[in-house]
Amino acid sequence: MKTNTRFIKGIVAAAAKEDTVMPWTRGARRTAFIAKRTAAEGKRKAA
Repeated sequence: MKTNTRFIKGIVAAAAKEDTVMPWTRGARRTAFIAKRTAAEGKRKAA
């Protein structure tokens, strides 16, 4: 089978550029957002 190096190089380059957020990375970001939102609500209630 003949290897098409240009095609393979294109696939490798596209995979290197991809910036997909994995499901397990959502937790820390979501927790930080909820903490920020809760702090803002606390300040609003105190004022």
